[in-house]
Amino acid sequence: MSHNHNHQTKNYNRAFAIGILLNMVFVVIEAYYGAKSESLALIADAGHNLSDVLSLLLAWGAGLLARKAATEKRTYGFRKITIIASLASSILLLVALGGIAWEAFGRLFAPKPVQGLTVITIAVIGVFINTITALFFVSGKKHDLNIRGAFLHMAADAGVSFGVVLAGLIIMYTNWLLIDPIISLFIVAVILVSTWSLLLDSMNLIMDSVPESIDIAEIQKYLTGLKNIVQIHDLHIWSMSTTEVALSVHLIKNNSPLSNDFLPELQKELHDRFGIEHSTIQIERHDHGPCILNKNGCI
Repeated sequence: MSHNHNHQTKNYNRAFAIGILLNMVFVVIEAYYGAKSESLALIADAGHNLSDVLSLLLAWGAGLLARKAATEKRTYGFRKITIIASLASSILLLVALGGIAWEAFGRLFAPKPVQGLTVITIAVIGVFINTITALFFVSGKKHDLNIRGAFLHMAADAGVSFGVVLAGLIIMYTNWLLIDPIISLFIVAVILVSTWSLLLDSMNLIMDSVPESIDIAEIQKYLTGLKNIVQIHDLHIWSMSTTEVALSVHLIKNNSPLSNDFLPELQKELHDRFGIEHSTIQIERHDHGPCILNKNGCI
């Protein structure tokens, strides 16, 4: 049985390279002006942005490893590493959001002014760089959890930087210091929703759950409706990576013969109609006795 492994996954190497370079330059600029203006906030944010560079490197490395060929030991290659990377990315995001929220709550009770025009100017640069980097990944965030993690990291930084700019301008004109932590907490809440979703999706894929994009009921209906197929069992659908879905199933046929093109055509239909990249199908005859995998609790 032949398998077509030409998944035509978009290559994000250039996006990662440019994004990492831009953010490393920004980290250096932010750390320099933080030290020059004696702004602890800028220095701390430079450290946070450095962690985002590491997250981009993690996502990029996982994507590269996923393309490595399979071996006798790792028969699926390193595809699963992209799911692990998306899980790690979501955890790093939650830690970062927790740190921002902790600082914001502290400022609710002890408000501090945004430290001058230098901080606002650096924050504007941060909005620009992080938004540009996030846009590199926006096209893939719906189809690849690993790319979604990279996008959320950059979007979160852009949001926080925008909050600093907005809060700084309002404070300059109104002297209302509480606006800084209020805006920060609002941004954290918005980003938390997407980050929590990324964490749950990553956990589900780690546990080999059926991906959200797959309608297993429709696949069951399709398989049971195939000509000369009287029953199906041992149906499993799981993610091999953040972009590839696999399926295995046992089909029980009646006494009528199946055409030579039955399996290739079935695999093509599963790919084109349901997005199944890798399908393993076992054919059984209903008069050959029960299959040991056809038992209670088996789909």
